[in-house]
Amino acid sequence: MHHHGYLWTGPKQRFDDEALRRPPPPHLPPDGSRPELVQRHREVKAEFPVVDLPPLETAYWLVKPVKLIRGTWDEPKEAAAWVAERLAGYAPRFDSASDRDRAHLTLLADSAAERLTRGGDVSHGCYLERPAFLSLAVVCCSPNRSMPELPCPTRHTAPPAGLPAIPC
Repeated sequence: MHHHGYLWTGPKQRFDDEALRRPPPPHLPPDGSRPELVQRHREVKAEFPVVDLPPLETAYWLVKPVKLIRGTWDEPKEAAAWVAERLAGYAPRFDSASDRDRAHLTLLADSAAERLTRGGDVSHGCYLERPAFLSLAVVCCSPNRSMPELPCPTRHTAPPAGLPAIPC
């Protein structure tokens, strides 16, 4: 097992586009559906696997392009250290004083280490100034506990049924 790290920052309004943050249903809308619904389904099906937005379910980072991986680690402690470093680096920009609190950041880092050691994924989100949003995730890979059917994005394997192939 190994771990992949992901980081996204951007406008909160873009982060809120939930249709692009969840995989589309595997089938087209039923015959007779409004044309705009069919078109939106096609758009989401094409864009979900390649858009840089954080998926609603952390494991779905594994279907995203390899270029979005910010780090890969064999050891959970190394991956948790990366989380701690990113949180500390972004802390001055956190919108909430309680999110900037050192004790809170230490608790998040310790919790990340514990979850990763047990094979779980880690996902944190925090509002930044302007309003912007930070999404930080570490995903266990090969296999992922919550979605073992998802292949490692750094290997040339076929994607699960219903998701388009992503070039590595």
